[in-house]
Amino acid sequence: MQNPNRSDQLLFLTDEQLRQGIEMMFFAYRGFTAYPDRILAEHGYGRAHHRAIHFICRKPGLTVSALLDILGVTKQSLNRVLRELVNNGLVESRIGKKDRRQRNLYLTQDGKDLEKSLSNAQRQKMRKAYSAAGPEAVQGFRTVLGAMFEPEAAAQIKQLVNGGNDAR
Repeated sequence: MQNPNRSDQLLFLTDEQLRQGIEMMFFAYRGFTAYPDRILAEHGYGRAHHRAIHFICRKPGLTVSALLDILGVTKQSLNRVLRELVNNGLVESRIGKKDRRQRNLYLTQDGKDLEKSLSNAQRQKMRKAYSAAGPEAVQGFRTVLGAMFEPEAAAQIKQLVNGGNDAR
């Protein structure tokens, strides 16, 4: 008798195995955010600030409306975060060249320095985990994460990956 292939076996995970996967994601996320959370707390910021800084760094010139779409937050909550980042000299808001109603967001040098300190530890953690797991596991992990995205997130990820560094 032939062994069922691995993907067939994965279709029959028990509820307990799924719970364990959920718990592992929780603890992995906690570990992934622990160091940046400490840095953010020193500055009086939270994860919302980190997410805004990350995506502004990833795509300099990002409009406020595009950042709203990426983060999936209310305009009011994003405005509060952006106001703090602008007032503290981490983000610069410029009038759009094509549409003067738009505001394009850029990190200042201080913002870039903070982003670098926040992301360095996370890149190291990802690099170490990916290296330990190997290329097939990395691709499997990316497939699993991608399958959990909301439909609009897949398009956003694709756009970030394809155009994320073009303005740097």
